[in-house]
Amino acid sequence: MKIAIFCAFDTPETIEYALATVSYLEKKGHELDLDSRLIEYISKPINHNQFEASGTINLDIDFLFSIGGDGTLLRSIPFVKDSKIPILGINTGRLGFLTSLQKETLNEALDEFFDEKFKLVERSLLSVTLSDADHALNNSFSFALNEISINRMNTTSMLSIQTKINEEYLTTYWADGLIIATSTGSTGYSLSSNGPILTPETKGIILNPIAPHNLNIRPLVVPDEVAIKISVDGRGDGHLMSLDSRLFTVENGSSITIKKAAFPVFTVELNGDNYFKTLRNKLFWGQDTRNRQ
Repeated sequence: MKIAIFCAFDTPETIEYALATVSYLEKKGHELDLDSRLIEYISKPINHNQFEASGTINLDIDFLFSIGGDGTLLRSIPFVKDSKIPILGINTGRLGFLTSLQKETLNEALDEFFDEKFKLVERSLLSVTLSDADHALNNSFSFALNEISINRMNTTSMLSIQTKINEEYLTTYWADGLIIATSTGSTGYSLSSNGPILTPETKGIILNPIAPHNLNIRPLVVPDEVAIKISVDGRGDGHLMSLDSRLFTVENGSSITIKKAAFPVFTVELNGDNYFKTLRNKLFWGQDTRNRQ
C-alpha cells in the first residue's frame, strides 16, 4: 500500500507518534511519501518519497495519514482535493473530533485499519467564490470542510451582512460575523456559537450569526443544494473571511457566493467507533450516574 504522512506541526509529541507510525509502516513493507519536515527527525538513511507542505501529493496514494489534531486534518484537505484519497486522522492533539486513531492505542488501531476493520465517511465541503475575479481566494483552494466564517477586521463595530438564499432575500444580520458551516463543522466554531449539531450524513448547511444584535435571530439550517449569497458592509474598508484555517481579507461590498462543493472528501472511521459514541466521549454527553449502559 502507498501511504502519505502529513504533520502540520513539529511538536515533540507529534514527531514522536509520527516516527512511531513511520516505523510501523516500514516494518509492514508499505511505500511511503513523507512530509519533508519529518525527514530531519529520521536519523537513518531513507528511500521514501517526499512532498512539501505547500505542494501536492501523488494521485497514486492509497491513504493520507494526518498526524496531529483536527486542525492538522483540515490542513490536509488541499492535498487530496477531489482525488477521493481517504484521510486517516491520528490524534496527538486535544479534542480530536475528526481523527479516528488515538495516540495511546496507535499500534492496535493501525492493526485494525490494515485488517480492513473500518468504513469511509463521506463529508461534504463548501466552495466559495468572490465577485472580484482577481482576488487571491478565487485563485487558491477555495473550499472548506468545517466552515466559512465572516468576521470583523480592525474595528469593534458590528457588520451588516445581507444574506440571500437562491436569490431570495433572507435577512441582514447585524452581528460580529456569520458562520456558514457544514454538517462536519457543526461541532466546531458553530457549536461554540450555540449552533445545532448535525450528523455528517445530514444534507444541510448551517447559517449561524456571531453575537447578533437582532435579538430574535437564531441559527438556521438550509438544504445543501442552495446557493448562499452574501454582501458585507461596515465602518471599515473590509472584513475577514476564513476557510477552515486559511484567512483572507475581503473588501466590503464584494459579492460572496457559497455552495456545496462538487466533490466530497472521505475520512476513515474504525469499526466500533460511531458519531454518537464520539459525541458522548468528546463532549461528555451522558456523564450522569443514572446513565449506565
